[in-house]
Amino acid sequence: MNTSMPDTVRQNIMGRRSVRSYAPGAIDRATVNALLEAAVRAPSAMHAEPWAFVIVQDQEKLMRISDAARPLFAEALHRAHLPTPRGADADILHGAGTLILICAKPSSPFVGADCWLAAENLMLLASAMGLGSCVIGSAQEALNTPEVKAMLGIPEAYKAIAPVIVGVPEGETSASPRKPPLVLAWN
Repeated sequence: MNTSMPDTVRQNIMGRRSVRSYAPGAIDRATVNALLEAAVRAPSAMHAEPWAFVIVQDQEKLMRISDAARPLFAEALHRAHLPTPRGADADILHGAGTLILICAKPSSPFVGADCWLAAENLMLLASAMGLGSCVIGSAQEALNTPEVKAMLGIPEAYKAIAPVIVGVPEGETSASPRKPPLVLAWN
């Protein structure tokens, strides 16, 4: 069995970064469609493919999402007795011109995992295309409020599960250190 990973796949996985500074502007429709095609190629429990997508590129709506998310995220951190990060009063979407929401109807225990696998595919392709991306979990609560769902056209039966910003990185993003794999058992 060949256990070596092809260089391009390995380089893409090891080179992906959570980008938090973007050049102005949204990515084009063809690029968004390519990212969505990668997302739907993700593994899916019982081949359910529960994902549905909302693309947000309207600057006013992006700022409204950021403004709605900031206090909810701060409150969640407070409830969890966690410190507020530096820059918590800044744009939660880091100036990105495109937000891709991976949504689904919460119909099985596997829906969340399926959507996060789709997000990883999307982010890996974005990295391979020279784009930056970042999961914006701090916006998730706001994205599921009735007001924001109505603004974005998310049907009531759906939940925003994996919010990912995508765009052209502004500057370099260095790699963050990672812990080595923690193997609990090798039976």
